[in-house]
Amino acid sequence: MVLFRSLALLALAISDLSCLPWFINVSESEGPGTSLHSFYFNCSSYIPTLKLLSVQPHSTFFNPPSLTRWQGIYVGKLTLSSSARLDALAVNHYELQLQFTCGSQVIEGPLTVDVQRDTGRVQCAGRFVSPAGEVIQVPETVTPGARLYTLLIPGLELQGAQINITSAQDPPYFPGPFSISGHGWLQAPPQGLKGQAQKIFQLQVLVTFGSSQSCRGMLTVKVLPDPSSQVSFLEQNQNITIPEDLVPGSKVVQVQAQGFDVLYEIISPVPCPLFSVGHVDGVVRTTAPLDLVRATGAAATVLKVKAFERLRPWVSGELDLTVNVTTINRWPPRCLPALLVTQIPETTPVGTVLSTFTCTDPDSPGSTLDYQLWFHSPPGSASLCLSDRVLEVNATLDCDTPGACFQQTASILVFDGGQPLMTTEVPILVMVTPVNEFSPTCVSHTFRVREDARPSTLLGSVVGTDMDYPHNSIEYHNWGGSATFAVDRLRGEVHLLGPLDYEQQTSYRLTVLVTDLSQDQNPTIHRSGFCTITIEVEDVNDHAPACEPPFQELTIHTFPGRNMVVTTLSCRVPQEPQRRAFSYSIVGGNSQSRFSLQGAILLLNDLVWGPPWPEQPRTYELLIRVADAGPSIPHLSTTATVIVHLVPWRASTVATSTHRTTVPSVMTPLLVTDIEAFWQPEPWFVVVLTVTSALLLSALGWLLIRFLQGLAQVLQAPSKPAQALLLNSKQGTEGSIEGFTDVPRMETPQALSSTMSLQHFDGRAQDSRTGRDYLFNTRTGARRWLQG
Repeated sequence: MVLFRSLALLALAISDLSCLPWFINVSESEGPGTSLHSFYFNCSSYIPTLKLLSVQPHSTFFNPPSLTRWQGIYVGKLTLSSSARLDALAVNHYELQLQFTCGSQVIEGPLTVDVQRDTGRVQCAGRFVSPAGEVIQVPETVTPGARLYTLLIPGLELQGAQINITSAQDPPYFPGPFSISGHGWLQAPPQGLKGQAQKIFQLQVLVTFGSSQSCRGMLTVKVLPDPSSQVSFLEQNQNITIPEDLVPGSKVVQVQAQGFDVLYEIISPVPCPLFSVGHVDGVVRTTAPLDLVRATGAAATVLKVKAFERLRPWVSGELDLTVNVTTINRWPPRCLPALLVTQIPETTPVGTVLSTFTCTDPDSPGSTLDYQLWFHSPPGSASLCLSDRVLEVNATLDCDTPGACFQQTASILVFDGGQPLMTTEVPILVMVTPVNEFSPTCVSHTFRVREDARPSTLLGSVVGTDMDYPHNSIEYHNWGGSATFAVDRLRGEVHLLGPLDYEQQTSYRLTVLVTDLSQDQNPTIHRSGFCTITIEVEDVNDHAPACEPPFQELTIHTFPGRNMVVTTLSCRVPQEPQRRAFSYSIVGGNSQSRFSLQGAILLLNDLVWGPPWPEQPRTYELLIRVADAGPSIPHLSTTATVIVHLVPWRASTVATSTHRTTVPSVMTPLLVTDIEAFWQPEPWFVVVLTVTSALLLSALGWLLIRFLQGLAQVLQAPSKPAQALLLNSKQGTEGSIEGFTDVPRMETPQALSSTMSLQHFDGRAQDSRTGRDYLFNTRTGARRWLQG
């Protein structure tokens, strides 16, 4: 009832995928690795297991079942092992106990495997095919050609097998050939076996089934003598050695003779005071104590034993039995010292003698004894060696590996040559004390730390090593006592104690002292070593750039269709002079996108304007963000202010000038107004000028040629006032860049008109800041800008 309940539970676990085949039929011809059956299980929430608990009858023919996952289900497979040799005639029924586990649910059930007979397969069975073969005993009086043995091979009569004796059967070893028929009958030689007593004949037999199956076996034929013809012992002479402590009645040996109803007796010596023989069983026993001191001649006794038939005493045989009595070894050897306990350091030189043992045998003084060294803990150690009777230190004495020494327990076994063998054990306890041989070492390291790291930050660990045991008994110290860093005494961890500043110091070097502890028998003996730790401080961007000046005010005269350089920003990080990579961007005030940046250069983009150009001056207050560039994080920034006054170009502009006012960050900005007078012609004048231009073309051409000739002469040999004026103009421009403020100049229209009528431009130069060309008067210093 319990079995059916288990089967029902297991069927529920399978979940409609497949039903476990509780009965499986397998042909006996299936070989190793054959898959017997596959099982399908469902276990969604756990990883299931499938086990083979037992096989009845016990067999190793079945592998443990495998379990794999396939398309959401688990597939179990049962296969034959590599040792599987199924034989329906030997075992045709196996019962396997399987266990399926899914989470906490465990289900067991039996699986029956029936081995089916394969009628097309013929096997040789029995002792015939065993390594020893089949042994047949036949008397020498067997009838010539008689049937001696029949091969029992299932299906032999249906297969038409061929049976042959393949071993050699030539005289003088064989009396004649043995023969075997197709039915498996082994027949005696035609000459018979008379006179072949005690001989053994080995026959190799080959059985062939068809053209593909065969088997080999061995038949051993032992020929027995005719029991009615003679009595003989299996051995003609025997030597037996017995101890002298055998009590009377002890068995010495049993003699056996071949014959019919054989009896035994001792015929020499007569009388026999020490031994007797069983009349029926042939057992030789002692009849008196065998004390070699009291019983003279008991050391060696030659017994002549006779075997004869009960009904025919004249049919007999004799055996010579020599009994040797040995002395009994009663006392084991005695040794000095009987116990060795000593203590040596691990640096004891090889070959140092620990002790010399002297042993004697009380039973046989002066006899030679055998000494052997036997290790107990650690087993198989080679730290000590025994040379003759001298215990010495071997080359492998060492305490720098776990469990290598500290205590060596061994014994010296002393054997005598008596019977029974007597042994004396001398216990040895050698305490090997450690010696601090090696200095600890540590590897130099380089640690990196950000300069904004907080105190108590772990930078890394110093790893010290020591070849002395125990290897991890090391202390760490900061040699020199740095106030910025600390080294943990036990773990070697390097911690930060104070703040860091990359701008003041970029690297530190610490000398770490490593000291070993508890590695010598004397606790006051220590060794130490040093290593250097380099700590590199990583730069952290903690200072924003600053611009000089932080505020600029410029006045620019614009010319249609040309780009102009307004100013160049000069920014740096005072705390970090090496940092020069900055990014510049206009973040405010750039209406109509009239300004742009090329690095630190501020440009006026006048190309974006098309005619008509603005006629009124305009003021732009530009906010320029200057930020760090490069890999440093975070990126800090500052904002520079540039106020630009744009004055539009006019055709009748009398004089133009650019004024820039820079205000340091500590001063109040000063607003400077520059008023320039210019003349704008009336519309009727422009029309009249256009009409009369054709009439004056020839005259203007002549004047232009004369003017260019004079200008070339002036440029080749300029006068000293012109050179001075040119130098003054360059210095004035550069001075405006450096932060000086030009004094505004006020001119009335009347003065402008008188100046225009009187001035004559006899020189030409180029502005060093803007790169624009202009004409100037060497006497008055008046300038006129040329269109680019």
